[in-house]
Amino acid sequence: MLLNPKKVKYENLDPESRELMLKTIEFFENKGKAKIKHDDQERVWYQDFLDYQASVNAFARLMTPPAYGADDARMDSYRNCYFNEILGFYGLPYWYTWQVTMLGLGPIFISSNEAVKKKTGELLRQGGIFAFGLSEKQHGADLIASEMTLSSDGKGGYIANGSKYYIGNANKAALVSTFGKVAETGEYVFFVVESDHPNYTCVKNTVNSQNYVAEYKLENYPIKEADILSRGREAWDASLSTIAYCKYNLGWATIGICTHAFHEAINHASNRVLFKHAVTEFPHIKAFFVEAYARLVAMKLFALRASDYMRVASETDKRYLLYNPMVKMKVTMQGEEVINLIWDVIAAKGFEKDMYFEMAARDIRALPKLEGTAQVNMVLIIKFMKKFLMEPKEFAAIGLQDHQKNDDFLFHQGATSKGQNKIEFHDYNIAYKSKDLPNIKVFREQIEVLKKLLGDEAAPDKEQSRDLDFMLIVGELFTLVAYGQLIIENAQLQSIDDDMLNTIFDFMVRDFSRYALQLYSKSSSTAAQQAICMEMIRKPVVDKDQFDRVWQQKVYSLKDTYEMNP
Repeated sequence: MLLNPKKVKYENLDPESRELMLKTIEFFENKGKAKIKHDDQERVWYQDFLDYQASVNAFARLMTPPAYGADDARMDSYRNCYFNEILGFYGLPYWYTWQVTMLGLGPIFISSNEAVKKKTGELLRQGGIFAFGLSEKQHGADLIASEMTLSSDGKGGYIANGSKYYIGNANKAALVSTFGKVAETGEYVFFVVESDHPNYTCVKNTVNSQNYVAEYKLENYPIKEADILSRGREAWDASLSTIAYCKYNLGWATIGICTHAFHEAINHASNRVLFKHAVTEFPHIKAFFVEAYARLVAMKLFALRASDYMRVASETDKRYLLYNPMVKMKVTMQGEEVINLIWDVIAAKGFEKDMYFEMAARDIRALPKLEGTAQVNMVLIIKFMKKFLMEPKEFAAIGLQDHQKNDDFLFHQGATSKGQNKIEFHDYNIAYKSKDLPNIKVFREQIEVLKKLLGDEAAPDKEQSRDLDFMLIVGELFTLVAYGQLIIENAQLQSIDDDMLNTIFDFMVRDFSRYALQLYSKSSSTAAQQAICMEMIRKPVVDKDQFDRVWQQKVYSLKDTYEMNP
């Protein structure tokens, strides 16, 4: 399941996509680890990567709907998973410029402005990058409070004034999709500006990084009607719909980072001798590695399966609106757990300037905090809890969505912020009952106790339901149910063996118990809720032989199989 750039063949992709992925790996391996580290430490703008992607039309092929691009251009979430992973594997800055380009393209391709869409297709073919001008220094992503305005120029056009803050690529973007309001009416509006226009000022880079995360100002910037992408509710929905599918990418950046760090850690530990023993002979080191590996495989299984739901989405099937924020929230937070586990293995080595791990340990912290904090995404997820757990609907089973097609619905999502508590889901029990494994059985018992907590006997009262501190923990418990469901579904599609799946549910049972204890300890929890929380606390089924097999066959076998070119 883990990416090994020296061995991967991408036989699951079409020939053109396969060639692009392998060429991208070749670019980074030829650049070498020393140069990647140098550029990171010296905060070098990654023009070499942008020149490479332009030379192979990577962004153009992977992010342009067919009507505006070349023959193999499409927004194909399945193949984009692998490009996401590669970029994260070699360094977060390379992934970041891709991510914020996709964000910038969202309001354009969602709009009905055909002239701007055609222009954008041509700019992408020329190697252009894009930016998403949404957040502001004083208001963050509070769209209602946006101060960027369009004022009438008295001649049928507008003058834009205002500033945006924390905007990736805004120093070099061919077009910046900018959100604001019409001054006279307060109507929301999305419009495009050019970063090289004299009335556009790139004020500064707000971060100490290779990335350029800009503050920019528009001062009497002339806007024609032809520059406007959307207005009113459509502009509002364009911002949220763009984030709804782009936040998915953050999980893949996390998977890439953790995978590279894992390779580096297993190589170091297996070749280091302490007290006449290889580090990997110590029982606690084996336990750290097995858990980190299990969590990383689970992350990838879940993120890949979430892609299937994104690709089948329609007006009558919006299940992806639960799974996408989970990829952003749950997978990125699991990435922190993975890095923590393997950092406990390599210890001081993780601080050394020549290690990829030194970058990973820093950058992994960013991903749960971008595109809405983990807490903000949890608030979205909680809205789905009742329909998911208590009121399942019958859906046709969906298989692996790996075929070549443009994911049209991503650009026609409509309102993603309305009616989320009415979105229906298939019965999670179908997945859980399909596997008769010891730790899945324990986990199913924990789920039933959670439903008891949410039932009439001990359901959160109105005050608790408004207490975000309390509900975030309830949300963590609920999230584990959906997380496990998609992991089981995809384990069967990816032919994951029972040893691995049961090992994954070892940590799932422990995580469920951990959150149950946290809920028990909340100051507002009632006596009835505390009693039910104690019922949730369970121990995984111990299987030493299984642990040894996973360690030998899946984890330790990775030693010395990948090291980046120097």
